[in-house]
Amino acid sequence: MSPKKTSIKSDTLRVTELLTQVEKLAYRNPSKRYVIGIPAEESIEENRIALTPLTVDLLVNNGHEVIIQTNAGKAANFFDHQFSESGAIIVKSKEEVFAQSDILVKVSSLTDAEIGLLHEGQIILSILHVHTKTKEYIQKLTQKKITCLAFEYIKDENDCYPIVRSMSEIAGNTSVLIAAEYLSNAHQGKGEMLGGITGVNPSEVVILGAGTAGEYAARTALGLGAIVKIFDTSAYKLKRLQNNIGQRIYTSVIHPVVLANALKTADVLIGALRVLEHGPRFYVTEEMIKLMKKGSVVIDISIDQGGCIETSRLTTHTNPVFEKFGIVHYGVPNIASRVSRTASYALSNILAPLILDLGYAGSINHLIKQNNGYRNGVYVFNGILTNQYIGEIFDLQYKPIDLLLAAF
Repeated sequence: MSPKKTSIKSDTLRVTELLTQVEKLAYRNPSKRYVIGIPAEESIEENRIALTPLTVDLLVNNGHEVIIQTNAGKAANFFDHQFSESGAIIVKSKEEVFAQSDILVKVSSLTDAEIGLLHEGQIILSILHVHTKTKEYIQKLTQKKITCLAFEYIKDENDCYPIVRSMSEIAGNTSVLIAAEYLSNAHQGKGEMLGGITGVNPSEVVILGAGTAGEYAARTALGLGAIVKIFDTSAYKLKRLQNNIGQRIYTSVIHPVVLANALKTADVLIGALRVLEHGPRFYVTEEMIKLMKKGSVVIDISIDQGGCIETSRLTTHTNPVFEKFGIVHYGVPNIASRVSRTASYALSNILAPLILDLGYAGSINHLIKQNNGYRNGVYVFNGILTNQYIGEIFDLQYKPIDLLLAAF
């Protein structure tokens, strides 16, 4: 009796079924192979990098080419030899990266000098921070006939903003750890431990905002043993946060008198609430800050959007704090850059599938036709402004992207 023949096709199928999701990605062949460029960040306040060596390896295994400027990842403790070993090509100048790349991936938005290096047809993936931009800046982008996607506009399959959420998680967690530093003697603080021990009253943390940043600040503070009080303008958000945390904590809709009383005994105030156009300019006034105990710490996470605490102002990672009325204020807008390696991994995990999907789709046109979340991230398409909000705030003509895609 002849031995049973093994089916090569069935063996291949069996192996494929055993592969992890990442391994499966490595076996897929893209319809188009892109050259992906990663320039070094120019801002001294930006320590993150958009793609890690692990992601570079994944992209190279999928047939793409990655060009990275030397020392681009150094601030996040990713070094040239790690990128090189992952298959990236290391170049010396930013000009080389811009000239050779089909897709440019960077964290901070393009500078005016970098816009000058762009060429027609390039795809740009970066943060926009529209409120820090001008009408002339947007016009320069459209003149280059490029396509731009903003990190903060990209949505996932759950209609959420994954990059915004990830950075908010980091900001919320890290803000409490920063507050703990400035309460201690490490920075000439009042020498208290954030939290508490047996027989000693725990610290009190007041959090403005029941969104992602507020939730993760609360989780960290509770984990350290602090008493946490959370305020928001929305009762729904407060109820959702309490359900997410899974335990009863103090929550209140914002009433000035109630908030002022809470601040009198607070050791830490964390502002994670966006100020709306129709609401008050600040939720915490100067008079409320004067009620706080000397040596208390104020951290305004929302400072990059104007802040929600009247006494806050922008600071830097080099000089992060200032004192007013005896209260330590921390106003660094880019808290995630303080833990740049973790933040880089978070960014990379979200951007890798996007770039791979772009390769499988074969073009940016096909990708955004197929994926509503990526389409939402586009604000310039082939040199045409497509974002209504940007068009309205800068009084610029825009065209809905759905109408433009119908022509392709």
